[in-house]
Amino acid sequence: MKNKHIFDDNRNVKRFVIGFIIVCALIFPLDLAVRKHAHFQWEMWTGFYAVFGFASNVILVLIAKNVLRPLVKREEKFYDD
Repeated sequence: MKNKHIFDDNRNVKRFVIGFIIVCALIFPLDLAVRKHAHFQWEMWTGFYAVFGFASNVILVLIAKNVLRPLVKREEKFYDD
């Protein structure tokens, strides 16, 4: 019998995503309350690190998809003899 993983059920995935969004919404206002010791002016902007992290991840995914994937991609029957 196949073992079922916790994220095999779509309801659990939705619960996780909703919980993640709630936690992010609760943490984001803390950015206003925490004293920052920034080296550059743009580091003082509210939500800078959230936007920077999101943009960095999007760029990494696009690079992986459009640059790295063609380098390592093989034909469908590459390993068949």
